[in-house]
Amino acid sequence: MDTVEVAGEELDPREAAVYQRALDALAEAGVPSLVGGAYAFASYTGIVRHTKDFDLFLRRGDVDAALRVLTAAGARGERPFPHWLAKAHFQDGLFVDLIYGSGNGVAVVDDLWFRHAVKGEVLGRHVQLCPAEEILWSKAFVQERERYDGADVMHLLRARADHLDWDRLMGRFADNWRVLLSYLVLFGFVYPGEKEKVPAAVLAALLGRLREEDRGPASGDRVCRGTLLSRLQYLTDLRRFGYGDARPVDPADLVPWTEAAEREAAERGTG
Repeated sequence: MDTVEVAGEELDPREAAVYQRALDALAEAGVPSLVGGAYAFASYTGIVRHTKDFDLFLRRGDVDAALRVLTAAGARGERPFPHWLAKAHFQDGLFVDLIYGSGNGVAVVDDLWFRHAVKGEVLGRHVQLCPAEEILWSKAFVQERERYDGADVMHLLRARADHLDWDRLMGRFADNWRVLLSYLVLFGFVYPGEKEKVPAAVLAALLGRLREEDRGPASGDRVCRGTLLSRLQYLTDLRRFGYGDARPVDPADLVPWTEAAEREAAERGTG
């Protein structure tokens, strides 16, 4: 069977054709999108993973138009988790994820994603790739039992730390700066010979913030920020221990998101 080469890995031409069709349809309709997921990750790090799906990032206001366009191109659209994700299902079980935020409500796709997008080529198409900063930001909060993106963060830092817009990246983390600091500390452990790639001024600023905050009294807020890192592992804190949920998401939107995660965990036997 003929194959299509994608960043060093062979891709079934039927699968490639579906993703090309999606890219072409959106481009012809003028619906702006960014390629993310494994393709953008490979572009930045040189690490190739064939994940059997295709991630496109869009502003929330463009998702309905994208679904209409892809439906006309032969897909069946759905919005399983309306606060951040839509899907376009094509034949043979192939699908395109239309992502406009993150499940925890933090990494919303906004104009900055597009303003700082990087030109690239995917599947023979000229595309815009999600910026490395925004990929790192969104991946930093994926710390599930079944999926932990910390190694991806390390590889992005190894490949891109000396090219990142650190001011923008720190601004993205905002009040969640401790999450970023934790990864920067870990980076020096994973790559002890390359720790200088992280600007000393960035690490010093975050460590200074840590010292200043820890000198003061605890906030007294009865909130668990662990829900920003895992959609299941801190539910006990909400349900049994009375903590508030830190996710900036309508609780009604979290119900199907949580129920789907609990079903998946039960199927894996990891609930």
